[in-house]
Amino acid sequence: MTKDTLMDSITLTRRQALAGVAALGAVSALGLSACSDEPAPAGSAASDDAAEETVTKIDADAYDALVAEGPVADDAAVSASAWASAVKKTGVLRVGGVQTSALFSLMDETDGKLRGFDAGLFQLLTRYILGDESKYEFTQVTSDTRESVLTNDQVDTVFATYSITDERKKLISFAGPYYTTQQGTLVMAGNSDIAGVEDLDGKNVAAQSGSTGPSVLEEYAPKATVQEFKTDEEARSALEQGRVDAYVIDQTMLLSDMAKRPGKYQLAGDPFGPVDPYGIGMPLDSDGVAFVNDFLAAIEDSGLWADLWQVSIGDRAEIAEAPEPPAIGA
Repeated sequence: MTKDTLMDSITLTRRQALAGVAALGAVSALGLSACSDEPAPAGSAASDDAAEETVTKIDADAYDALVAEGPVADDAAVSASAWASAVKKTGVLRVGGVQTSALFSLMDETDGKLRGFDAGLFQLLTRYILGDESKYEFTQVTSDTRESVLTNDQVDTVFATYSITDERKKLISFAGPYYTTQQGTLVMAGNSDIAGVEDLDGKNVAAQSGSTGPSVLEEYAPKATVQEFKTDEEARSALEQGRVDAYVIDQTMLLSDMAKRPGKYQLAGDPFGPVDPYGIGMPLDSDGVAFVNDFLAAIEDSGLWADLWQVSIGDRAEIAEAPEPPAIGA
C-alpha cells in the first residue's frame, strides 16, 4: 500500500498544529483501517441526520491529566534500545498518525491539541522516552503512506488504528497489538429482543456495502435477512425508522455512532467474527518493537491503558467498563 510520493503527508509539530486545523474539513468518525464511510446523498433523511450529529467531546482536562501522569522509563531501559536511544538523542519522537479520527486522534481546534486513544498512547510513549508528552513531531498519514513514512525514515513510529497484516509485515514491523476490534451489533436503546448475534436469525439486519459485515453475517447469522446500505448514516436511519432490527459493522464504527447519539443506541452482546488487531507501526526489524511492547505492558499493568480507553472512548459512548487489552505479541 505504499507510494513513491509523500505529497499527501504533512509534517507539523504539536505546537504548529493549530495553523492547519481550518483546512481539515469534515471530521471522520474513524481511523484509517475502518470501512469507507461516504456521505449520504444530499437531501436524504440520513444526510439531514448526519448534519445534526456531533461526537460527544472528550473531557480534555481529565485526558490531559491522565497523560501527564504517565510513567517515564529509566535510563537503563532507554539505553538498552538503539531505537529509543536515537529518539532520546534527537529529543523528539516523530509520529505518523491522523487528526480527524473522533475517538482515536482528533485535533481540538480550540487549543491545537490532539486527543483520543491513539493520540494518548503516542503521547504517553513520548513521555516514557523523553519525560515530556509534548515532545513529539506529528506527520499526518493516509492509508497509502503509512508504510512509506517508516521505510523512508520520515517517522519513528505510526499510530493510526493500523491493522496488523502479513502483507504489511513484509515492509515494516509492529509492536502490540494494543487494541482489537470485531463485528458488533447495534440496536435501539431499550431493545430486549436481541441480546447478541445468536438472535439475528429471522431478523432484518443492516450492513454496509463494501464492508465485511455481509460476509460475516452469512456465517454467524445465516437466516438473517441482510439489507445493504451505502453509508453508515443510511444504515442507522433504517434502524431508527424500524426498517431493520439491528445494524452490524466493525464495532469501532459502532462506538463512534454511540458517541454521536448518546442514549440512542446500545450494543447487543459481544463482538464476533474475525479479530482485527491494531498495531503500532515500527521500522522493519527494529529493536524498538521490544521497547514499545514493554511500554504497553507497563501501562496495561498499571491500569493506565484502561483509564485512557475510558476517557477517550467509553465515557463518550456510554460504556462503563473498558475491554481487556489484547495479548502483546500475539
